Amino acid sequence: MTSRKVIELFYDVVSPYSWLGFEVMCRYRNVWNIDLKLCPAFLGGVMQESGNKPPGLVPNKFMFMSKDLNRLSKYFNVPVQAPSDPFEAMFKKGSLAAMRFVTAVQVREKGGDAKVEQVSRELWKRIWSEDKDITLPASLSEAALKAGLSENEIKEALELSTSKEIKEKLKSATQKALDYGAFGFPMLVCHIDGNAEMFFGSDRFELMAHCIGEKWLGPQPEKGAAKL
Repeated sequence: MTSRKVIELFYDVVSPYSWLGFEVMCRYRNVWNIDLKLCPAFLGGVMQESGNKPPGLVPNKFMFMSKDLNRLSKYFNVPVQAPSDPFEAMFKKGSLAAMRFVTAVQVREKGGDAKVEQVSRELWKRIWSEDKDITLPASLSEAALKAGLSENEIKEALELSTSKEIKEKLKSATQKALDYGAFGFPMLVCHIDGNAEMFFGSDRFELMAHCIGEKWLGPQPEKGAAKL
């Protein structure tokens, strides 16, 4: 029996393409012989340090996003739709508070990513499906409640999210992504025979499958994947 391959998924909830990659990898976690490790990081830091430009600074690319996301939503069966003001949602408000909160949830969880997965998904839903805020403590609390966290868990995670420990952990995860060569998210790093192979975006799954010796069965490998 071949050994399980480790795949690291670097993501930020401000990125709708990260949501697509996130859901696909969560589905394939039960199909491929892999261990999926969720790595919340800060996209703003990656963009700045890598010299990449956000879509909002390229007018034609920004105009294309809404149509592209609509098609991708149907293809991936993920309820993505552009907010009323995508530029404000993605670039003016940012996601630093949200990603610190997700990191705090991960630190508190210890030994698993189930709560991190649910909280991340609810934050994506807020910004990329319901056109709601993800920056205020009340917004983070609401998402966490929907994700199944108790009021006490949420209170502790909110307090922890402003600590030096969490700020440094998120900074470290962002730097790790940069060290792998990141310039945007989602970024997947497959550890194959001692080597780290990086794949960027939500349209490289077929190539990634080939590299890790698995089969790409489309965005919904399990028949009748439920609507989110």
